Amino acid sequence: MPPPTRFCPSCLSAATPSTVLLRRTTPTATAPFLTPHPFSTTPTRPAAPSQNAQKYKRKDIPASAKRRKQRTTFADPDMRDAIQFPLVDAMRYLRAAEVGRPPTSSKYELHLRLKTLKNGPVVRNRLRLPHPVATSLRICVIAAPDTPAHAAATAAGATLVGESEVFALIKEGTVEFDRCICHIDSLPALTKAGVARVLGPRGLMPSAKTGTVVKDIAASVRELTGASEYRERMGVVRIAIGQLGFTPEMVQRNIRAFVEGVKRDIAGLSDRIGKDVGEVVLSSSHGPGLSLSGEMRGVGSLVELR
Repeated sequence: MPPPTRFCPSCLSAATPSTVLLRRTTPTATAPFLTPHPFSTTPTRPAAPSQNAQKYKRKDIPASAKRRKQRTTFADPDMRDAIQFPLVDAMRYLRAAEVGRPPTSSKYELHLRLKTLKNGPVVRNRLRLPHPVATSLRICVIAAPDTPAHAAATAAGATLVGESEVFALIKEGTVEFDRCICHIDSLPALTKAGVARVLGPRGLMPSAKTGTVVKDIAASVRELTGASEYRERMGVVRIAIGQLGFTPEMVQRNIRAFVEGVKRDIAGLSDRIGKDVGEVVLSSSHGPGLSLSGEMRGVGSLVELR
């Protein structure tokens, strides 16, 4: 029995199994315009770079231009390599540097270098040394007239005492005093007078924080006479520690009192604040700074310094 006849679905013509198999295996022809010529010389155009890609391209920064991490503390030199002097030898060299100048115009100055943070609280206070350096301070006392405080300030040796007349002089720009104290009862009048813009920039404005608003005027005036103020700046506390005519024993007592006062101020700060005395340097008004070793006299020091 002959096989059944098959018809092509596209042309409805009779198709044998051999022709069907041939059509299935014949590859489909591709359009000539879609097939690239194997010997074509036309270059392929690359994609254009984006402008934003060039704008935000990461640039390699040289190592020398990279920003270094800023220090949080001041420089701490190694004191093992420093040349240090006993107190007598340091005073001898500084006196030699002040030859030819009046003894009263030059003073010994002490510098305490602290190990502290740059942005931490500073040490600030007032101290009366065992041997005062400046005894000619002009002290102004703000107290109402006809009061016991006014009489006590006058008896203690204050240069200027008063209330309204003192405010008038300050507003005129006449500030002929070195320290200013205010009695606690005159504090409201001082606040209303508006003299803070004159006294504030000069560091003379009385305030309870600095201990210049007091109740006992006489004791405060006696304390200020010969007292020295100090303040930490850039990790260093400076103070005039003595005159050139002082003996080494007098300078030693002043140094000991000053260092102990600064240590008390450091102890009064918060426990989280780390401060310590790193170096003690003695200098003069026109002389160099000499690091002190903590000794009074060395092996070759003079027995007596004149």
